[in-house]
Parts: sequence; structure tokens; C-alpha cells
Amino acid sequence: MARKVKDRELDSKDARRKLKPRGKPYWRSVEKGLHLGYRSHRGDRAGVWIARHYIGKQQYKEEQLGIADDFSNADGAKIIDYWQAQKAARKASEVRARAKVGLGNGPYTVANAVRDYVSFLENNRKMAKLVRERMNAYAIPEIGHVEVEKLTADQLRKWHAGIAAKPARLRTKLGAKQNYRHCDDGDEDAARRRRVSANRCLAQLKAALNLAWREKRAHCSDEEWRRVKPFASVDVARLRYLTIAESKRLLNACDLDFRNLVRAALETGARYGELCRLEVRDFDPDNGSLAIRISKTGKLRHVVLTEDGQDFFGQLCAGRTGSETMLVKADGSTWGKDHQTERMGQACKRAKIDPPIGIHQLRHTWASLSVMEGVPLLVVAKNLGHTDTRMVEKHYGHLSQSYVADAIRAGAPRFGKVASNVKAMR
Repeated sequence: MARKVKDRELDSKDARRKLKPRGKPYWRSVEKGLHLGYRSHRGDRAGVWIARHYIGKQQYKEEQLGIADDFSNADGAKIIDYWQAQKAARKASEVRARAKVGLGNGPYTVANAVRDYVSFLENNRKMAKLVRERMNAYAIPEIGHVEVEKLTADQLRKWHAGIAAKPARLRTKLGAKQNYRHCDDGDEDAARRRRVSANRCLAQLKAALNLAWREKRAHCSDEEWRRVKPFASVDVARLRYLTIAESKRLLNACDLDFRNLVRAALETGARYGELCRLEVRDFDPDNGSLAIRISKTGKLRHVVLTEDGQDFFGQLCAGRTGSETMLVKADGSTWGKDHQTERMGQACKRAKIDPPIGIHQLRHTWASLSVMEGVPLLVVAKNLGHTDTRMVEKHYGHLSQSYVADAIRAGAPRFGKVASNVKAMR
């Protein structure tokens, strides 16, 4: 709920009777850009409540809210007390804000918050499509109709738990009944994955609600959704990665055009979408790096290549113009969404990679093998495009234990052996 603003001059009838009648209202700031005013009258005429909205360029817009309860009991409609006037002022401010962005005067619901958040992502992030699809599948049908101001922690907990209780959705034709993956009730890993999915949905919905709260599109506290916590200790899956021998088998099992894509993934740890957008000019043979200009986070990064990687990209780009797409199919067309799925499955089958992997696991392969060879986590994080080492530590930290042990034994301070005649008994 919005914070109640007290005022000893206005919040009671007795206090208002002591005010000097004047044409200029007595103002009280309710929140930034919004004031509640009381205009007093002489004699037996009751005062009136006024809201003042800041509209920019040092200009304000006034709006009468109702008659003050100076001589009659408040009925909450025509005659209102100080606290009801304060609530009405906030409501009027919300209506103005919603009208300004074309939302009309209806209640601001979870569906509205999700829509506004997706619009924000479309302008500022790279995940708008994924968030829209996930919210349309899980949030909008269940709680989309609920007003944000009336949303409770219990409703969110029930919704969050419901996602985890349902089996995973399968790709279904548009308009057809939704298909779900068959799940054994005793499959603990399947249950863990569903909880991971539920946590992602919760995090994205909270982001949408937080945006609505920050932009004052809903006048309520963020306390309700902050009280809802994600499932704990579920992001602990063992990441699938290939050994060097498996990687070579996979490369040999690929067609030539797809082999270039797979080799590029193994040499860089880049995402599939990042690889598809590469141009010949992105390879810099002088410093042995590859520029990822359009990444998931929208930030430019430079991937440092090994000597083998430099040779591979050097041969791939030789004799080609800088604006050409670097990785293309045999017919010259570009790789697009899901174009790699079937080809990857065929290659895994021919290479006897069981269980088969997707192309994203090649990113895990690069990171895992690098960490096991002693590359510092910060360096791995930088090449992968992470802003810090948290994600790398979470997924690959366990692989670096031998590196940590070797580093400590090589560089930690030494104080000499303890001089003593005491020996351990055997």
C-alpha cells in the first residue's frame, strides 16, 4: 500500500477550522509531482479538496476531488476526509499517467505490466521475444487479469508452484491443444528442471512488476512480490560437455558447411546467434581475435583465439570481402533460427555422441575444457561475454579445483618446516 502522509494542519476537522480562510489552497506534498490541497471557505461552507499534478515546464494542473468533511460525515464519494482525499489524489495521478502512455482508465493488471515490460525489452534488451512467449504461456492465462495493486504474495506463490507441478510443454501447432512431455513422477532431475523453469518465470514477472512500480503505473508497494522466493538449490545441473576426442569425432561427422559452424563454436565458445551474425571483417588476424559486435547483452566483446583458432578463421576468411557473412550454408544462404537442430542431431548420431547434444553445449565444452586446463575464471568469463565470474563459478567452478590447488601450492606463502622432535605415531 502507498505510504500515508500525515499533516497536522489538514488531517482533522478541528485542525482545519483553525486555518485562515483564503483563496490560495493549503498544499501538502503527497509524492513527487503530486500535491493534495485544501481550499477553505468562510462561514458555514465546507472546504474542498484539490489535487495538483506537475505536467512539466514549471506548470501544474489542478483537479477538484470532493467536498471536505468539515460539517458532515464523510461518505467516501461526494464528501471525503483527508485520508480519502489523499487516496483520490493518487488515483487521479495514476489515471493521468496511464492516459499519457495510452493505457486508458481501466485497472492496471499483470497483463498490462507484462506488455509494458516486453516493450521495454524490445527497446533496451535482446530477450523480448523469449520473455513474451514465456509470459504468454505461463503468466497471462493464470494471473494476467489480476490488478497489480491487488496482487498478493499467496497468489504468486500458488502460481509459481503450479508451474513447477506441470510437465514441460512441447512444441505444438498453432491453435492445437497444448502437448506436454511425459514425465515419470520419480524423475528427480525432471522435477528439478521444472523448478528451474518456474524460477525463470518468477524472475521475469518480478522484473515486469518492478518496472511498473518504478514508473508509478501502479500505486502500491513492491513488498508483496518481494516476499515470494524462488526454489532453492535447483540450478545445480551437471553441464554436458564433450571431451577433445568426442569433439573431433563430431567435427568429422559433420558436412563441410556445418563443420565450419561447429568448429567456430568450439574455438570461441560463442552463442549460435552470435556466430550466425559474424562477418568476415570481425576476424582480426593481427591480434588473433574475433569481434562479437551483436551479443546477447548488446555489448561488444573480443574473443581471443588460440593458434589453431586463428588458422581456422584465417582460412575461412581468406580472399573474401569484409562485409560477407562469415559462416554460410553450402548454397550460400545464411544460418537462421533452428536451422542447426536437425543437422546437429544427425552429426551426433553419426559420431555416436550419446546422449546427443545441442549446439549450445559446444559453448559449455569450450568453457569446461578451458577451466580444466587452468585458464582463470575471469578470463573465461570475459571471452564468454559475462560481466563478472558469478555465472562461470556457478557452472564451471567445480572443474577448476585442481587449478586452485596447484596455484595455492605454487604461490601461497611458506613459513618453513616446524622444528620439533615430535613425530606422528604410525
